[in-house]
Amino acid sequence: MLPCSAGASYIECRTTALLHPNRSDHGPMLNGPSPNITFSRQWVVWILNSTINLMLRPMWVMQSERFSLLWEGQKKGKEGSAALAFEEESTAVASDLSQSLYECFRPRTQVVVREEDCKALNGDGLPPIVLVHGIFGFGKGRLGGLSYFAGAEKKDERVLVPDLGSLTSIHDRARELFYYLKGGRVDYGEEHSKNYGHSQFGKVYEQGHYPEWDENHPIHFVGHSAGAQVVRVLQQMLADKTFGGYDNTSENWVLSLTSLSGALNGTTRTFLDGMQPEDGRLMKPVCLLQLCRLGVIVYDWIDIPWLKNYYNFGFDHFNLTWKKAGLWGLVDYLLGNIGPFASGDWILPDLTIQGSMQLNSKLSTFPNTYYFSYATKRTCKIMRVTVPSSILGIHPLLFIRVLQMSQWRHPPDVSPPFKGYRDEDWHDNDGALNTISMTHPRIPTEHPSHLIVDDLECQPLQPGIWYYKILEGDHILFIVNRERAGVQFDLIYDGIFQRCRKHAFRSTPQTLPNQS
Repeated sequence: MLPCSAGASYIECRTTALLHPNRSDHGPMLNGPSPNITFSRQWVVWILNSTINLMLRPMWVMQSERFSLLWEGQKKGKEGSAALAFEEESTAVASDLSQSLYECFRPRTQVVVREEDCKALNGDGLPPIVLVHGIFGFGKGRLGGLSYFAGAEKKDERVLVPDLGSLTSIHDRARELFYYLKGGRVDYGEEHSKNYGHSQFGKVYEQGHYPEWDENHPIHFVGHSAGAQVVRVLQQMLADKTFGGYDNTSENWVLSLTSLSGALNGTTRTFLDGMQPEDGRLMKPVCLLQLCRLGVIVYDWIDIPWLKNYYNFGFDHFNLTWKKAGLWGLVDYLLGNIGPFASGDWILPDLTIQGSMQLNSKLSTFPNTYYFSYATKRTCKIMRVTVPSSILGIHPLLFIRVLQMSQWRHPPDVSPPFKGYRDEDWHDNDGALNTISMTHPRIPTEHPSHLIVDDLECQPLQPGIWYYKILEGDHILFIVNRERAGVQFDLIYDGIFQRCRKHAFRSTPQTLPNQS
């Protein structure tokens, strides 16, 4: 394995640090550049390394990786290795950012995805599998090449990992996903854009990543968390023919949808984070989400090109930058007078129970599409009280939320989100979503479903039914840290890809490569 200083990737650097804690070649000087070195890229890396710990470490994804490494190191009695992993990760991120600085620090005009950037798919008739990330997620090419799906995309040659807005609304992300696949300029819809006060058009894909996509060339989708709901909204848009210039779209463009800890019916965590339980649309004046809102606005307003290329919340179509909004525009955004957080066109309102009900009231389960859902939980009942089922088995960032969600009580002076709501039904959770929400669409109307224990129980697969399986795991079981999930990670994704390739088809079984 190459040392980081010789050009190894972020993952290689991190792995080297964990396996060889005493080596000194894991990257540019961990304690600062040598005083004998003239100003060079090593100095840039070191300066960025210090800056990043203040700027980017609060991000959920990077915190998740860091605490995971520390936690695993402590469990194995390798505190020194874990501490080195902490420093190594910071250095690797700094190195990636410095590279982005050299390559990307230039004026931007219009975001264009070039043809050569699109992944070529082998034309042997097999449909691609598209992995759709969730909230605070990212696609291929972001965060210095870190894989949101922890490398699962390497299990099949025809896997696409789109980069969608990490905090934008379900509607906007569904529109982006369509043009990512078909190509062209993202059109958010004239009416929607006017209602929510943003530009109608977004980035341009010179060539789609799967331009032949149609009813005869359908796609398998795998969505994590909010990504599952994005695919459902996209499928409904295809059925309703809402994309201008595409009159032949239909729900049959989606061959299968696999939901991984999917936000199918909302979550009570949004109320803990600061959404008002009265309507599920507005935020409390003082809460965690307000801090998030302020940070995102400042981040987008400063508009540093190389930093936005490294990670982007996805609000470019709101024109939040200082070039377009100016200083007084920033004041209006911060005060909540304008922008996505003022209009409600962002992800959190869609993840409340009320917001999910509004979405679900317009979404169908279609008879020719295969649906499969993995629901996760990290709770158990002790003397009829729901509590976390593990201490070491729950990610440190999620443990407190598992405990809080397991004890959630809807305010007695506020009307319940829907008729028949009971707090105890929503206590089982994985730290981000309630287990009852992840199984299948159930509010305001329950869709056909079937609980399974073993995958063989649902073979042959029947379309139009939500097969669901409940797993012991927290919300990040399927993503970011493959080593943490262990063998279960490979078993789950191997099963998903095998189901897509061998058991989900329209007419005749597909012929796999090297298969007679």
